[in-house]
Amino acid sequence: MKQATLSIVIPAYNEERTIAEVTRRVWETPLQENVTREIIIVDDGSKDATVKVVKEFLNQNNDKNIRLIECEKNRGKGAAIREGIKQANGKWIIIQDADMEYDPRDYNILLQPALEGYADVVYGSRFVGGNPHRILFFWHSIGNKFLTFISNAFSNLNLSDMETGYKLFRADILKSIELKENRFGFETEVTAKIARIPGIRIYEVGIAYYGRTYAEGKKIKAKDGFRALYTIVKYNLQRKKF
Repeated sequence: MKQATLSIVIPAYNEERTIAEVTRRVWETPLQENVTREIIIVDDGSKDATVKVVKEFLNQNNDKNIRLIECEKNRGKGAAIREGIKQANGKWIIIQDADMEYDPRDYNILLQPALEGYADVVYGSRFVGGNPHRILFFWHSIGNKFLTFISNAFSNLNLSDMETGYKLFRADILKSIELKENRFGFETEVTAKIARIPGIRIYEVGIAYYGRTYAEGKKIKAKDGFRALYTIVKYNLQRKKF
């Protein structure tokens, strides 16, 4: 099998408590044979010590393929992801949140259908399979399932977890899409736009989920749910090419 590079984009905003540990886990997680990695950390104008912590980590690990992009001001997760995508050199791209909610050990599960030549995009679902799933907010789960249902109705996909933070993309496909959402609308926008690509092969696999509470630093709010609903309608009804 020909060697392939996985580009791991980590958008971060005020994650001084977790960013070093997440980066360490991402780097140390064993990958499938013939898969190398690069890590691109995008600081989204953090007001805490996130940048300082990352720079200390990089100084101690300067032999590793890890880069830091510093954004001058906070624009949102989607904007940070776009910066990371621009800098990615790998064949595959995955987004890794800077908290502890998603487990890098699941990379290999997402990579398998891609490396075997079946998939162009792989979604990691928190709602299928037998992996650990932290029990948290009832209304959050209802909201996620409702947004997934509406997204599926517009896109004609059959996803169980459209809002998942783990999505693996073939890099050339992701780079060809014009993304515009600056905050959490990335998930709905990218789903709407990949669904319109002729012949796109989308797979879904079960992953673990170690969700956190607001006291532990969770940032998404009710207004982001309403924005997600708006973006589902907006981008699925948008007929112009992207």
